[in-house]
Amino acid sequence: MNSPNANLPPSNNDSSPREKLITLRLALLKLHKTLLDMERREYEREHGYVNTGELFRLVIDHAQFAWLHNISEFVVRIDETLAAKEPITAEYTSTSIALARKMFVPTESGDAFQKKYFDAIQRDPAVVIDHAELARLFNNEPLDSPNP
Repeated sequence: MNSPNANLPPSNNDSSPREKLITLRLALLKLHKTLLDMERREYEREHGYVNTGELFRLVIDHAQFAWLHNISEFVVRIDETLAAKEPITAEYTSTSIALARKMFVPTESGDAFQKKYFDAIQRDPAVVIDHAELARLFNNEPLDSPNP
């Protein structure tokens, strides 16, 4: 079985920032799948079973799944960076982790994504587990420097 980053080009000068970015990517993909599975179960409770093709259409077009697009777009940006020829800098990786840290704050008073994420954590223990893994990743990185 191939590793998740088997298709990514090797890099000599940026292994540590690259590895951190890959770790963030994998954590986001795992969380995205958990959230997608949760939304699918909710949708199927109300509307009945959906096959993979129908689910794909729902993920793209249905309002219930729209909030997950933020995660997909984040992962796509990471994938584009990993596929680029330029070395991945520590600054880029730190910025990406800082943006994810801000995005994944589960709160009732945050933006629309944060509210949905808060609700998901309340509803599904698997989301709690994936959030804890993401939080561990965040805790291994320094916080943003405050702006003067």
